[in-house]
Amino acid sequence: MFLFTLSKLRGRQAVLLAGTVLVMLLAPRSAAAMHIMEGFLPWGWSLFWTGVSLPFVLLGFRSLNRLLHTHPNYKMLLGLAAAFVFVISALKMPSVTGSCSHPTGVGLGTILFGPLAMTVLSSIVLIFQALLLAHGGITTLGANIFSMGIAGPLAAFVVFMLGQKAALPRSLSIFLAVFMASMVTYLATSMQLALAFPMETGGVIASFVKFAAIFAVTQIPLAVGEGILTLIIFNVLYSYNNRELAALLKIKNEVQTQ
Repeated sequence: MFLFTLSKLRGRQAVLLAGTVLVMLLAPRSAAAMHIMEGFLPWGWSLFWTGVSLPFVLLGFRSLNRLLHTHPNYKMLLGLAAAFVFVISALKMPSVTGSCSHPTGVGLGTILFGPLAMTVLSSIVLIFQALLLAHGGITTLGANIFSMGIAGPLAAFVVFMLGQKAALPRSLSIFLAVFMASMVTYLATSMQLALAFPMETGGVIASFVKFAAIFAVTQIPLAVGEGILTLIIFNVLYSYNNRELAALLKIKNEVQTQ
């Protein structure tokens, strides 16, 4: 019922609520964020995650080129999706033990353009954040791309498609997709840290539980808030561009299956 009510918000109400959520999320601190910071991973793991992420980035460029070559009118909407990722993933909420969590913003672009496109957009955002905001890093870029630009969007895409096939309300499918994108991103980051820094007692599994527990304190409510905010933004966009978005969703599904 709550999600249904949110899906009906329009105009000033939607903007005010979105602004309220952003203010709640905005908490600037000096802390180690869910983006793995520069130099934190050993070189071996940095190179490993770079190698894993690179094929997805190349496939993403191919997918975007195919879409924009046929439909160049979607460039502005693509820019909006990238800007949304940049802004919302730069908002950090302090967690425990000196760490902090943040939303990812990849759910909206995944629903509109698919997971491969979001790999490219996330990569660009992560580069700019590393260079301009000291958020993340260049040596850890591959690892951060994998967690936020690959694992998260893939989770959002699968959940959204399953929701549509199960005939769930679109608002619920969007919320669940965004929620899972955020959660899978944080779980992937926890896995990366656990593999690089296994505990002496318990090894990788114990380390994963430790890192996941640290981030879960703030990441779960953040994922809920991000799902609500993304749903509001999607509905505002759909209220003014319903034909264009409906056509884009159809085109995106066709591109993903080619």
